[in-house]
Amino acid sequence: MNKIYKSKQGEAAMTELYDRQLKALDTEYEELFAETRFGKTHVIKTGNPKGKPILIFHGGNSTTPYNLAGFSAMLDKFCVYAADTIGHPGKSAQTVLSAKTTEYGNWAADLIDGLGFQKVTCIGGSYGGGILVKLMCTAPEKIEKSILIVPSGIANVPGFNVMVKMGIPMLLYMLTKKDYWLKKAILPMAVAVENIDESTLEMVKGSFDHSVVKAGMPSNAQSDKLKMFAAPTLLIAAEKDCLFPGRKVIKRAENLLPNIQTVLLCNQGHLCVLPANVMDMICDFISG
Repeated sequence: MNKIYKSKQGEAAMTELYDRQLKALDTEYEELFAETRFGKTHVIKTGNPKGKPILIFHGGNSTTPYNLAGFSAMLDKFCVYAADTIGHPGKSAQTVLSAKTTEYGNWAADLIDGLGFQKVTCIGGSYGGGILVKLMCTAPEKIEKSILIVPSGIANVPGFNVMVKMGIPMLLYMLTKKDYWLKKAILPMAVAVENIDESTLEMVKGSFDHSVVKAGMPSNAQSDKLKMFAAPTLLIAAEKDCLFPGRKVIKRAENLLPNIQTVLLCNQGHLCVLPANVMDMICDFISG
């Protein structure tokens, strides 16, 4: 089904959530649009205007402001461009791209051109990590440095495994609209209930209530497609990630990418909060 929202009312509800999340960031920002072959892409420009530019790709079925909340510690240092992934909730064109082909890599390459960069440091988390991997395959010359955080596109688990863990409670949530079942559906990604904060619950609820959920993640990169990519890469994986198991992701990434540093977040799942020392490591990696 090639659409983003279930209804016009759903689109309005997600736009209201987006704007509320953006306001909650409590930071100065500018809204930009960049042209791509797939349509206009909406970008939030924020942070230090004199800092080194960084382009961020957010997770799937999510929003840019929700994602940016996790990078607040970087805003004093860097000039951040955070893109609304095309075909996902946000203010970009509602063109739904294939997660299995190179379309997302082509979109990301067009976006970098549209923002006026020849190359730029990129960060991608979860689905956004998979987009960054696609960019590595299609236009490696446009990436100055890459930071992959619990990324898809390297060692995804089979979709059936995820459906077994999350599918039944999510179905029960869709039938009952009870938060109890929504938390049960999120739990495999969070590992512990206390890791599901109100902003995450609100984001997931909005996505499942109002959006057409994109279940398929960017497909695993083929080794021959990455042979031209040699830019410095920092990969952060989570040990208990039910979608992209940390040790498997690191092992394959180290075989694929020649210039890589890796970090394993022990006892953390896919919905993880980056510790202060890891955020410092990211900042040092970008600045170095």
